[in-house]
Amino acid sequence: MYALEVKNLIKTFNGLTAVNDVSFTISENSIFGLIGRNGAGKTTTIRMMMNIYLPDSGEVILRGTRIGQDFRNKVGYLPEERGLYKQMKVLDTLLFFAEVKGKIGKKVLKKADEYLERFGLLDRKNSKVEDLSKGNQQKLQFITTILHDPDFLILDEPFSGLDPVNINIIKEIILDLKRSGKVIIFSTHLMDFAEKLCDEIAMIDHGKIILSGSLPEIKNRFAEDNITLSFNGDISFLRESRLVESIEDFGNTTGIKVKKEAGTQALLKLLVENNINISSFDANQISLHDIFIKLAGKEE
Repeated sequence: MYALEVKNLIKTFNGLTAVNDVSFTISENSIFGLIGRNGAGKTTTIRMMMNIYLPDSGEVILRGTRIGQDFRNKVGYLPEERGLYKQMKVLDTLLFFAEVKGKIGKKVLKKADEYLERFGLLDRKNSKVEDLSKGNQQKLQFITTILHDPDFLILDEPFSGLDPVNINIIKEIILDLKRSGKVIIFSTHLMDFAEKLCDEIAMIDHGKIILSGSLPEIKNRFAEDNITLSFNGDISFLRESRLVESIEDFGNTTGIKVKKEAGTQALLKLLVENNINISSFDANQISLHDIFIKLAGKEE
């Protein structure tokens, strides 16, 4: 049995279909990524999963039973559009949102202090929310999402606007929660975060699921004849080579798609013959970014 099953969700607004027959499954004790460009339908799908929007058709199944209003008490939900009470104090905000979810007492207070300290906010716990920077408000909102110890986390663009240090803290907490048996669902248009964190993904584009499944299986399916290359030298000659189907420059590395009839060893031989200093040559590797570009095109 899956932790969650999303079945054939459809949602239209003013005659426009935002989500079109979306289905995917989420396993227990996993990190699941709903990925796609901005406006692809991720947030609308999540809002239907949370019963914020009612679908025109379709359903969401929680461990074999259609979800109801009680699902919200089992979920920590971080919406894309953040919302905090600006006049409340930081600690009061955390305790208020925990109480809404039925959690009160010394244990919650202790956990609130621990999270505030982890995010460098303990000395601001008596400050008003409006006096915090935008980044600190976002950290506070993340703590409100997890403080009541939910079974499920649904995080809509959780890394938006955060610096690398705090992104790393959130990643560590997400992994800790997974190890404790939680199910984490997050949506993002940032493919590198999804690739590093997710066990399973569903890729949505123009309201439709275009790819879903376990990340290792998906990468294996698309990785054939792909090379990730790090080098010193000029490889512009490859653009005219009969061996190469496509080249994409990522700055520090280059992705090369080799024609099936050519093979990766022939490309390696050609690079050596042209005196290219190769620091890494990873055959049959492909990024989630590459897969998304392949399936959804280069429009951003």
